[in-house]
Amino acid sequence: MSGAGAPTLTVDGTGLRVTVVAASWHTTVMDGLLDGARRALAAAHVTDVRVVRVPGTFELPVAAAVAARTSDAVVALGVVIRGGTPHFEYVCQGATLGLTDVAVRTGVPVGFGVLTCDEEQQALDRAGLEGSHEDKGAEAAEAAVATVVALRGL
Repeated sequence: MSGAGAPTLTVDGTGLRVTVVAASWHTTVMDGLLDGARRALAAAHVTDVRVVRVPGTFELPVAAAVAARTSDAVVALGVVIRGGTPHFEYVCQGATLGLTDVAVRTGVPVGFGVLTCDEEQQALDRAGLEGSHEDKGAEAAEAAVATVVALRGL
């Protein structure tokens, strides 16, 4: 994981089935997040990866809920950029609460890779693209796999 204070996660996800649910808005950012998640899953030896694209970030929870039925982990990727209306708050809250509910209700870890940014440049800086400062898609995938491994120890 990147960023100050973030842990370095090295886990073996061999044999895991992971579904990545990704929004479609903001193509450049989303492509970066998705590439980062794929890289992190490959590094964790996860070979059974499904990718499901949904229209936007608000649709991530329902896709994650369905994916959780047949997955060991779900990685949710999206981006919401603040505009001039309260739409930003509603979408961010709905996605966050919805994804949290999926994880708690199903017991299937959901890696949270939803960027909530004031402007597009902040999203680009976190998308794992060349020149980005962070790779939130990779971080979300690493967290999901690490949580599966941790839960198996309970």
